[in-house]
Amino acid sequence: MSTITTKDGTNIFYRDWGSGQPITFSHGWPLSSDAWDRQMMFFGSRGFRVIAHDRRGHGRSDQTWDGNNMDRYADDLAELIEQLDLKDIVMIGHSTGGGEVARYIGRHGTSRVKKAVLLSAVPPIMLKSESNPEGTPREVFDSIREGTLTDRASFFKELSMAFYGFNREGAKQAPGLKDTFELQGVMAGVKAAYDCIEQFSETDFSEDLKKMDVPTLVAHGEDDQIVPIAAAAYKTIKLVPNGVLKTYPGGSHGLAQLTPDAFNQDVLDFINS
Repeated sequence: MSTITTKDGTNIFYRDWGSGQPITFSHGWPLSSDAWDRQMMFFGSRGFRVIAHDRRGHGRSDQTWDGNNMDRYADDLAELIEQLDLKDIVMIGHSTGGGEVARYIGRHGTSRVKKAVLLSAVPPIMLKSESNPEGTPREVFDSIREGTLTDRASFFKELSMAFYGFNREGAKQAPGLKDTFELQGVMAGVKAAYDCIEQFSETDFSEDLKKMDVPTLVAHGEDDQIVPIAAAAYKTIKLVPNGVLKTYPGGSHGLAQLTPDAFNQDVLDFINS
């Protein structure tokens, strides 16, 4: 397996395919880089170098007790980018991975970055508060913590219903995709998966978004039940200096896996614009 070892001794697994302009992919919780298979095949076959890593504690990376926080996630990504000496990168992040991309730019700047894509991403902040009334109540995240601790396999299988919109009337079911979601979820270490819940729900990325001075595509499903669009994309587009908003009517949180053709083409058009 291809890995880098970070400054704190953590082994981070990554896939590095193809050649050409690099595209990095940051996955959502509780998944792994395998969630990007359709995108990596699409862009890799079109002359891009595609790189996706498993966040620490997830997938095939080390299951760490410490360091499961957004700053460290961004620094791990920075170490990967620096060790591979990537330049003119298109950074793509989904959900928690979108927060990771924003925090990377907030901490490390855009000297190596050409463009960015935030897909169904958690910024600016998910947690509901007086200043963020469109957010998600804390009780929802507490229930995610309970499910993660008690019976992760069953909880992730249930969560996949809303993740892909399979719970909507008339939705076409994809049992294999649900199984894949569960399998990727249980590969994550329980400590890392548990810690990450606070990171994706309570981290405020507002200042990071303001530093995203490269062209940024903000893409979001209008029927996202995990990261509702009103608290995320509609606010993010007002904070990024050079953003383009693309919404998908009826689109779920997992639209890149469920309807990859449309998303991939939109990203390709954005890269080439």
